Amino acid sequence: MPPTDPTVYQISGWRRAVLWPLAAITKLWGSTLRFEITPECQALLEKNDEPIAFVLWHNRLFLAAEVYRRYRHGRRLSALISASQDGAWLAAFFSHLGMNAVRGSSSRFGREAAGGMIDALRAGADAGITPDGPRGPCYRFKAGALVMTRATGTTLLLLGCGFSSAWRLGSWDRFYLPRPFSILRVRCELVPPALLEDRANSARLLEARLIELSPD
Repeated sequence: MPPTDPTVYQISGWRRAVLWPLAAITKLWGSTLRFEITPECQALLEKNDEPIAFVLWHNRLFLAAEVYRRYRHGRRLSALISASQDGAWLAAFFSHLGMNAVRGSSSRFGREAAGGMIDALRAGADAGITPDGPRGPCYRFKAGALVMTRATGTTLLLLGCGFSSAWRLGSWDRFYLPRPFSILRVRCELVPPALLEDRANSARLLEARLIELSPD
């Protein structure tokens, strides 16, 4: 078997520039969405005395940028993105939204990617985790997603959402694209580091909780 290509693809110049209008549209689109959120959940999202690892399903990624903009003022957010060419475009797009990309072997949650996320958390940044990404199976919580939070003792915040109206894309995860001016019913649940000590069962338990927070 040939060795894995170590290249981390990047884009720059006009390719990066063309993403700016799309990011601006995304911000405007997100600002039209109405959030239904309990005071308890909002307090957890606004808690900023320590780094938090946000955990949400891949098909609800549209929610992440708007939650970050509304509730995490002044915080840095790092997200794991593939080292592939597709990942290069996504990383550049996220940078226009104010988020930092940690590039690596995301499909296997490789050592380099996990190390980069651990460094970001230790430096005080929040982290974004999609435990069924980047290619699924959908709603399957991969145990590797917990490597960095165990290493750093970071608190998890499970983030879920129901949609009053949304398009579903034809991707592997049936990605949710909320319609402008629709309602997002945001739910969240705090998971302290101590609950991750049960390595055999923690991923399974978190999968069940995240499914309950994100009804289809």
